[in-house]
Amino acid sequence: MDSPAPGTAPATADMALIEGGSFTMGSADFYPEERPVHTATIETFWLDRRAVTNAEFAAFVAATGYVTYAERPLDPAHYPGADPDLLHPGALVFQPTRGPVPLHDFTQWWAYVPGASWRSPRGPGTDLAGLDDHPVVQVAFEDAEAYAAWRGARLPSEAEWERAARGGLEGASYCWGDEPYPGGRQLANTWQGEFPWQNLELDGYATTAPVGSFPPNGYGLFDMAGNVWEWTTDWWQAQHTAVHACCGPDVGRGAPTDGSGTAAPGEVFGRRVIKGGSHLCAPNFCLRFRPAARQPEAIDTATCHLGFRCASSSAPAGATP
Repeated sequence: MDSPAPGTAPATADMALIEGGSFTMGSADFYPEERPVHTATIETFWLDRRAVTNAEFAAFVAATGYVTYAERPLDPAHYPGADPDLLHPGALVFQPTRGPVPLHDFTQWWAYVPGASWRSPRGPGTDLAGLDDHPVVQVAFEDAEAYAAWRGARLPSEAEWERAARGGLEGASYCWGDEPYPGGRQLANTWQGEFPWQNLELDGYATTAPVGSFPPNGYGLFDMAGNVWEWTTDWWQAQHTAVHACCGPDVGRGAPTDGSGTAAPGEVFGRRVIKGGSHLCAPNFCLRFRPAARQPEAIDTATCHLGFRCASSSAPAGATP
């Protein structure tokens, strides 16, 4: 469907100023895709202090009539060989296992649930009651872009996101330093226990938490680790590579061949970089609630642990650093 006209909603002033400059991006201490450690340079920009909430996204939908990707009928041309009777709109929902399982098969804890969407994040029979201040989830990349355009904003690049998440702590492993749980404190909404079956909820939350439930980083940004993964604009590549604006569109591994972000019939959808980790990140499986951590996500995918926040190259009206 057509995207709403850009800038048709007032820009929020609840954004933090992130000064431009060079910083050390990536990590050599954790997963291969975070390498090589390199110097990245960004321009000054502004970033939402918190992830976009259910209430904020609901206001966008009410104002524009926007229908998210997970709510639209599926095009059989994108799923060659599939039974058309099985192609119902829906999204991915995490379902904990009853006990320990081998961790190489994600289908043991992820299920495609027809009827799951941002309105019903865990499927039919679930809703947003009591979740107005939780981050919106079950939003595909184009849904996040549409909301940002409506606000007169955009999504951040991977480098912008990582610079902001570091909060001024150059080279630190986490948004708050080098220890995951300093003094035994839970500083982000993550998984405590053995994934995917034993969640001890030491941080107080089994799923998402209200945005801003944990201390901000050095730039005044909340939940840059844990709670929900967040979309960035970068096409996924298996390792960091130098990016030069003079070299054309940002087509990388997983990008559609025409660089448009839209797949032709029968073409595999591209993958964008997501950052930050989520409430499902556990040290025994996914120690990714760190600024350098990164994962690929198909742009036609919506899940119950993925949201976004907006960025802007200029200060929104009324904003203060």
